[in-house]
Amino acid sequence: MTFEGVLTKMESEFSNPIQYYLVFETDFLSMNQLLEKTMTISFIKYQCLNCGLDKPIYRQGFCKSCFFDIPQAADWIMRPELSTAHLDKEDRDLEYEKKVQLQPHIVYLANSSNVKVGVTRKSQVPTRWIDQGAHEAIEIVEVPNRYLAGITEVALKDYVSDKTNWRSMLKNDIKDEDLVAWRERLKQYIPNEAMDYFIASNSETHLEFPVHKYTVNPKSLNLEKEQSYTGKLMGIKGQYLIFDDDTVFNIRGNEGLFVGISMH
Repeated sequence: MTFEGVLTKMESEFSNPIQYYLVFETDFLSMNQLLEKTMTISFIKYQCLNCGLDKPIYRQGFCKSCFFDIPQAADWIMRPELSTAHLDKEDRDLEYEKKVQLQPHIVYLANSSNVKVGVTRKSQVPTRWIDQGAHEAIEIVEVPNRYLAGITEVALKDYVSDKTNWRSMLKNDIKDEDLVAWRERLKQYIPNEAMDYFIASNSETHLEFPVHKYTVNPKSLNLEKEQSYTGKLMGIKGQYLIFDDDTVFNIRGNEGLFVGISMH
């Protein structure tokens, strides 16, 4: 049986282990049930997540013209400190920007390959941590808008990474860290504007991923180039599928590709 649809990041459910779902327009795949099964992924065409046209994907699942036009791909998405809705200043679409930026945001520490600082909307906890493949995480600041979260992240980036090493994460080359101690250590660097929002009392969240076998030397699948790939699914971590031959496929990194998936 073949399932077809445009790739968007896998939906997830926080349980032990985490449950993953690939959602197409007319199909729905419970990815955990495919572990230890052989599957073929085939590239069929492009489908921009905004305009729906068959145009090469530029970034974040969007074609080039949409990427430089729509508010969902503006710079403040990746760099929260550039948010301006709290000043009533429009970047691309003030109504959309107010809806996303003027809601509670969390600055957190997560450990996926190393301790890193990040920002997410409060409504996206713990989804954001799952998407990053973090095996432990803790909230450190809860602020009322995206701008305050952004400037806090920028201040802390001088003392802790803001990047995940995806190779280490997929090899499970990790060590446990005391994130409560990290939070206390970093507290002094939080900007004055955000200090009132410091969270002093919560504990770490631990996450278990559905992985039967980790990769030793991860090789990233370029589906556009290969056109088709067949392998046995051995694990899911972050937004990556891990196969038995060390091939890994980043679902989120391939948003906007219209694919066929079949089981053997």
